[in-house]
Amino acid sequence: MTTSDPAPNPLGAGGEPDDRPEPLPLRTALPRLGRCAGRTASLLAHRRLHLPIGNKGRTMTFADGTSAVVYRETVADRDEPAEPVILVVAFRLRGVRGRGHALFRAESMLNTPLFAGFPGFVSKLWLTADEAGRYRGFYQWDGADSARDYVRALWWPLALVSEHASIRNRVLPGLWRDHVLAAAGRDRTSDTDAGEWWRLSSIS
Repeated sequence: MTTSDPAPNPLGAGGEPDDRPEPLPLRTALPRLGRCAGRTASLLAHRRLHLPIGNKGRTMTFADGTSAVVYRETVADRDEPAEPVILVVAFRLRGVRGRGHALFRAESMLNTPLFAGFPGFVSKLWLTADEAGRYRGFYQWDGADSARDYVRALWWPLALVSEHASIRNRVLPGLWRDHVLAAAGRDRTSDTDAGEWWRLSSIS
């Protein structure tokens, strides 16, 4: 992914208010999830989904003081976003402890059809559970409205395995993921804000 000018700061104050997504009606979400799975199958058949390893193993620390490790990355072959957006999604699994987290990370590859075929998907960093037990997905997306539609449909599969109140998202228009990662790696800050679970403060 190539762009012109780097973002001025790593997910600084901005974006939209902290949001617990309102799920789409199930009768609307299910067909969208089905179409997503079909498009994902096509992407896989044409070898347009990739699992680069350049970010795997990096530790991302957020402004609320929690941190998590990138354990997988998924990237789609597509044009650069016309409306770049960073989307951060968080959830806490229900009833998973100890080795169950390792099992979840292993099987989570099977969840790729739930996101990779949605309109606007560009890339996803899969993060391990943080100190509070929250998993995050750190996405590059094309289009804020498309990102919102995605998380509203995603609520249903997440609700099957997650604490409902833990499902959260933040849509941050106008940001390029690679620039945000570079800025966080260069200009690290120790500032924390207990509310800013979504804001990346450093990466190593």
